[in-house]
Amino acid sequence: MTGIPFFQVDAFAERPLTGNPAAVMPLDRWLPDDVMQAIAAENNLAETAFTVPSESEDADYDLRWFTPAVEVPLCGHATLAAGHILIHSDAVRFSTKSGILTVTRHDDLLELNLPAAKLHEVEEPELCAAVGLSNRPVWIAPPGFNDSAILEVENEAEVLAVSPDFGKLKHIQRMAIVTARGNAQDIASRVFVPYAGIDEDPVTGSAHGALVPYWAERLGRASFTALQASARRGILHCRLEADRVSLGGNCFTVVVGTFQL
Repeated sequence: MTGIPFFQVDAFAERPLTGNPAAVMPLDRWLPDDVMQAIAAENNLAETAFTVPSESEDADYDLRWFTPAVEVPLCGHATLAAGHILIHSDAVRFSTKSGILTVTRHDDLLELNLPAAKLHEVEEPELCAAVGLSNRPVWIAPPGFNDSAILEVENEAEVLAVSPDFGKLKHIQRMAIVTARGNAQDIASRVFVPYAGIDEDPVTGSAHGALVPYWAERLGRASFTALQASARRGILHCRLEADRVSLGGNCFTVVVGTFQL
């Protein structure tokens, strides 16, 4: 039996037991893909992050992410969680399917740097109906952002009130992001990803890779705060820097153990 270090981290959290929980499992070398997928299903968290030491001069670790159902091309909160566990100086660099992602210490926060999505407007009435909204413009990101699709509503109350049909959404390969200007924070959102095995994601870094350029244009400024208004809630400190996004947040380690395989 092999023991694998296991950490459960609440990322983009105001305190423990809020934000988005992720498993972080540092490895010496990759396990078979089906084994990592089975471990992620066993963990039954939105994401499990696996890392191995990188052979690249540009990175400290190679990083992959698995939901309980699939491997994904980008996950922000699990990257921040992995940085929280593995950072030993001012920064740690991860080589991923989405390029080099960096987690740095910035004042009292950890800050994740990731690509900014280039959005374009489409009509997707089936998606709107499945989310429980009238037909409206949908702004979509490239596939590397987990098929993000932004649907804007009038205010934060409407974000909180939305009630998707998860059965219908499961058959639409979109990460549906319902968003509006916020109350205490500058913007608010909720994120639904049934096709990846996650009905509502608590706090979603990859979604903010799309939300930050979307709202920077509409707010007329590059820096602002964001509430992801799930039951667990999470706060993100957002900044657009040319074609990159920086997301700041806090992390709390809530479980430390050994996964027996």
